[in-house]
Amino acid sequence: MPTKQDRHGLQFNVSQLLKEPTGATRHYEINTKLIGQLDEDVAVVAPITGQVRLLRTGSDILVQGVLQTTIEKSCGRCLEPFTSPVTVELEEQFFPTIDVTTGVGVESPEDADEANRIDAQHTLDLSEVVRQDLLLESESSRYCQPDCKGICRQCGQNLNVAPCNCRPDTVDLRWAGLLEKLEIEDNS
Repeated sequence: MPTKQDRHGLQFNVSQLLKEPTGATRHYEINTKLIGQLDEDVAVVAPITGQVRLLRTGSDILVQGVLQTTIEKSCGRCLEPFTSPVTVELEEQFFPTIDVTTGVGVESPEDADEANRIDAQHTLDLSEVVRQDLLLESESSRYCQPDCKGICRQCGQNLNVAPCNCRPDTVDLRWAGLLEKLEIEDNS
């Protein structure tokens, strides 16, 4: 049965799990209000919810789970902010830095990311891993709507709201052949 997590952050004390035999697990239901900027272009605007499983695999811990939230970002065509639901699937290995029974430092694999290290207090922090995964997943929703018309290149008018009175772009005849091919690809 999953344990509920409703606190600031995605942090878990795994000292007891690290003392248990290989194959031991913990299940957590996540409902955290980590709302704010992921980077300068993307913000989380709803609680992060879902479930994670922590599995002891030898000397490290495998985290698996599915998390959902809603992000806000600017449309790549019209530049207006829009929200989009996002789901991320986690599967990350975390490595201890201190042996839980002896208190002696432990070497992590050289290729282990800093975000995937369990700290000296035996806290496994998913915050950075979740942030990175949400940013990657946010790239799949680039436009406010599939048929977004964008903005006028001359006056900046949002063409989804109203048409503008600018003259159509004049085409440099040297590029006409290429533009024709691009239009054919866009229409197919």
